[in-house]
Amino acid sequence: MEFREINTFLLIAQQQSFSKAAKALGYSQAAVTIQIKQLEKELGVTLFDRIGKKISLTEQGSIFYRHALEIMRSVDQAREALTEKDELSGQLCLGTIESICASIFPELLAEYHRLYPQVAISIVTESPEELLERMNENKIDLVYLLDRRIYDQRWHKILEIPERNIFVASSAHELARADRELDLDEVLDFPFLLTEKNASYRYILEQYLAATDRTICPFLEIGNTEFIIQMLLKNMGISFLPEFTIRKELENHTLTELKVKEFHMQTWRQIFYHRDKWVTRQMQAFFELAEEWK
Repeated sequence: MEFREINTFLLIAQQQSFSKAAKALGYSQAAVTIQIKQLEKELGVTLFDRIGKKISLTEQGSIFYRHALEIMRSVDQAREALTEKDELSGQLCLGTIESICASIFPELLAEYHRLYPQVAISIVTESPEELLERMNENKIDLVYLLDRRIYDQRWHKILEIPERNIFVASSAHELARADRELDLDEVLDFPFLLTEKNASYRYILEQYLAATDRTICPFLEIGNTEFIIQMLLKNMGISFLPEFTIRKELENHTLTELKVKEFHMQTWRQIFYHRDKWVTRQMQAFFELAEEWK
């Protein structure tokens, strides 16, 4: 039994596909099939049920999966122990949403790079659903997102911070100059610039409005938070954004929060990794830094 065969088995089980695992490993599908057949021969069991195009673990496969994870964790721990005195290097793949990538990541990752210049970082920006799916497929090391509180037995959560989501406009906007709390309908009458519909805070806003028989029809939709901020600074409308994305503009009074009567909406910044994922030194260093910069 070889570590290569065990690693291939784990990836097939996680991807539920021989072809996807082969592509991820850079092998041919025939080579992957041969490795699994050899592993099954050595163990004397069938590890996968193959019904049509669907792949699933057999009962024996599920038992071996738990032990295989422990084997590979032990190997990784041994490798880490031998190299832990060396300068941190290797790779780190982060999944996040655009608003966090634009507002939090620049300073956070600049500091990470200063501390660990030999680590190569890659970033994937997608919807929370897509990011979590990629994490389940072991294509992303960890996910940093903004959403409702999410709980799932498959994932470990290492950070959870509440964030306000607010209506905001240029300080020159007529509503910003109104020295009072505003009615929601009064705000909705103005042109809106919004993030794309897969942004969690926009979805939550639309659900809230739908529950009160209201709708919002933006004149501009874009997945780039920085572009929305620049349009707001030009007094081109109103937006609905997480407060942390515009903290600098609020502090220097170029943008103003529009306070709406009896309206409070909160989401949470959260960091997840898969429970079956061995936490690398690169991941652990990111977790510690994210906690400091929360």
